[in-house]
Amino acid sequence: MIRFIHTADVHFGVENYGKIDPQTGIHSRLNDFYQAFMYCIDYAIDQRVDFFLFCGDAYKNAYPSPTQQRLLVRSLLKLYQAHIPVIIIVGNHDHPLSFGKAHALDIFGALPIDGFYVVAKPTVINLQTTQGPINIVAIPWPTRNTIALSSPVQTASSITDYLSQQVGNLIAHYAQQLDPDVPAILAGHLTVSTALFSGSEKKAIYGTDPIFLPTQLAIAPFDYIALGHLHRHQRVNMHAAPPIVYAGSIERIDFGERSEEKGFCLVTITQKGSAEYQFIPVPTRRFIQIDAKLTSNQEMDQTRAIIDEIDKNAIKDAIIKVTYEIPEDITQRIDLRAIQAACVQAHYVVDITPIRPPAIRERRINIEPDTTLETLLHAYFKQRPEWAPKADQLVARVQSLMAETEATESPEQHSGE
Repeated sequence: MIRFIHTADVHFGVENYGKIDPQTGIHSRLNDFYQAFMYCIDYAIDQRVDFFLFCGDAYKNAYPSPTQQRLLVRSLLKLYQAHIPVIIIVGNHDHPLSFGKAHALDIFGALPIDGFYVVAKPTVINLQTTQGPINIVAIPWPTRNTIALSSPVQTASSITDYLSQQVGNLIAHYAQQLDPDVPAILAGHLTVSTALFSGSEKKAIYGTDPIFLPTQLAIAPFDYIALGHLHRHQRVNMHAAPPIVYAGSIERIDFGERSEEKGFCLVTITQKGSAEYQFIPVPTRRFIQIDAKLTSNQEMDQTRAIIDEIDKNAIKDAIIKVTYEIPEDITQRIDLRAIQAACVQAHYVVDITPIRPPAIRERRINIEPDTTLETLLHAYFKQRPEWAPKADQLVARVQSLMAETEATESPEQHSGE
């Protein structure tokens, strides 16, 4: 039985919605991500897993600060001290995407210590664990610049398609070279066509990511496909084997992920062809969105309505966002200071935002050059809810008035025209 931790997307450097801790000088959100990652590492040590698999995006970008680097080194060296091998796959946020530049995780590959495998190029790792051997096909984020320099394809879409095809062929090639009797996993920082995006990822455009079909990944002799890149924990192929699993991000990135549980996977391969995983939740900082609706023009009533909605939530140490809807016929008269005072126990207030319903634009009548006055009047009255029931009477009355006017005009007036 071989057991390992599958995690990804730590994103040290995401420092939105927080503040500097006066005790440590570290941004509170950086500390949130660090504490979540340490929970994962301590769990791995307590469970005495056979190895620790990190599937990319250790940092927010390829140029981490010394503080961020120190925290990541401190975390991973704890695994080394516990004699747990660590496999680190380079993600898109770790890679500078410039030819010749070092990626953000290069330092771990340069350390003169055993047990650290840093994967910047597709490779096969034959890992000897205390429970027996396991083969790991590791695929980092496919970089476009290398393909563009060595291939005649030049447009963005053609490069993306070429990457998907070539990496898919490479995975199939590696799979054919593996011993079918030895447990094997595919680990990568990739986008699967049927996977779900969340939060900030919804801004991503499919055309910029190489896309892989589940059938390109879930092939023999793999027992488990471990992925990073998408922040939502999910199994892509619920009713098929081997399981294709995103561990998800270790902490929430933005409000688009507020309802998602964050954590990592404990994977167990009991025998060849049989892999099971358990999602382990991590204690994370809560994101709460509070929505209120105003129904009064009085300042006290409006402020009370918002505060009442705030009081319904356990906001202590949470990151919160407050929105309040204002109907078109109501004037905003809130006491902002009172609302801010009601949020004092929150860790951070992102914003307090009014939302007004969009104005309803009346549909205009299509008028043809030969439209008669009677047709025009009928159309005009029928589009007015208050006049529609009496449209026929109103049109008849207008016609009657016009007839009376014409009858009273003198011949001289007509000739003068």
